[in-house]
Amino acid sequence: MNDRVPNGRIARGSRIGKLAAGQAIRGVGTRLSAVGRTEEARQRLSERSAMQAAQQLVTVLGGMKGAAMKLGQMLSVLDLDLLPEQQREMFTTKLAELRDRAPAFPFPAMREVIEDDLGSMGRTFADFDETPIAAASIGQVYRARLRDGRQVAVKVKYPGVDRAVESDMRNLMLISRLWKALLPSAADEEVLGEIARTIGTELDYPREARTQHHVATRYRGHPYITVPDSIGAHCGPNVLVTELVTGRSFDHVRTLPDAERGDIGELIYRFYISSLFTDHEFCGDPHPGNVLHTTDGRLAFVDFGLYTSMNSADVELEREVIRAACEDRAEDIYDAWVDQGIVDPGAGVSPEECLGYIRAAAGWHLIDEKITVTPELATSAVVLAVDPRAAEFSGMRRQRLPPEHVFSRRADLFTFALLGQLHATNNWHRLAREWMYDEAPATSIGREIARWRSRSERR
Repeated sequence: MNDRVPNGRIARGSRIGKLAAGQAIRGVGTRLSAVGRTEEARQRLSERSAMQAAQQLVTVLGGMKGAAMKLGQMLSVLDLDLLPEQQREMFTTKLAELRDRAPAFPFPAMREVIEDDLGSMGRTFADFDETPIAAASIGQVYRARLRDGRQVAVKVKYPGVDRAVESDMRNLMLISRLWKALLPSAADEEVLGEIARTIGTELDYPREARTQHHVATRYRGHPYITVPDSIGAHCGPNVLVTELVTGRSFDHVRTLPDAERGDIGELIYRFYISSLFTDHEFCGDPHPGNVLHTTDGRLAFVDFGLYTSMNSADVELEREVIRAACEDRAEDIYDAWVDQGIVDPGAGVSPEECLGYIRAAAGWHLIDEKITVTPELATSAVVLAVDPRAAEFSGMRRQRLPPEHVFSRRADLFTFALLGQLHATNNWHRLAREWMYDEAPATSIGREIARWRSRSERR
């Protein structure tokens, strides 16, 4: 997978450390940080200053427009049972409003957007259902049939949403002081800037159309995963037309037997996590609304406004740091982060704090046993990973995570949260060893995907 000769300390150490990894993984010190610590996460959320800030944050977000739904979607995968009971109903109601609210635009207004981009609807569509089948963060999705007979999904921006999101992003930067009391690391201007930038990319429908075509091509013929292709000839600045994929919703998937949910969890892991390390690109929007279980048994992934790539050096840093955490090499993590400017050597941050932070943020990749991810477990992991007030890595609150890594951390944590919604059981570490150590797949799904990849590469 990686042809370059390792010349850094962390890369060299991994060759030796790999031999001891199995023993290190079963040690108590590498247990998943969030296991047994949900009370600590609950305490973080129940602190008076945090609750006051959270209430203010939800109120401010409630006044936002296009971006509010996206932020509501991100937060909706968390388990609000960790909140104090007296605050839970308020948060549940407010976040549901953020997640589900959609501008009340009558279809004639949306039709005008479509015809501004594509011309008369009758020239493009033989049939068009005016009732939306989904509400995205910046637009609505409709079912239609092209004049050539193809069934399609048509995503249409809300009128004026570009300006609304730009305004939202300016407001997002202004409310960083509210975030600081709730989750200190999330208030960093670079982190907020990255959130603003990535949410802003969802406005670029031509980019999303190109991206979706690229991803659909990559997954064409995949034995377990399907991605509907975009139809470039019928896409415009405010309209995105793709193949229509139908299937059972994520809510239905949650009702399937344990074994099926475990297999689906593995596919979600491979699509959102493994792709970063195998393809150097990934989708940064793990969300229940973006996953469908098709009638032929495959898993369909939709919505590629937040799909991105990372350069190979950044991917290797992520891989090597997680590998070092897997092998208990705290000094190597510290040295790598000092070299990258992530940790200030004069700040008093210890190697053990760095290791503790990785365990909190990515510990679920490190434990060599089956783990059932629950909403409570996933939420506590998110809270503890982004709130460095936890004692064992309190010094990390003053350090700066480079923007290029913010997006991948968010994708990792929210994939964990998505699997928590599914109550998926798997040995996530065995899946991770494929990209961590370039090992052969340990599952039948993984072996079949490897055979498909091999055939695809020979073509």
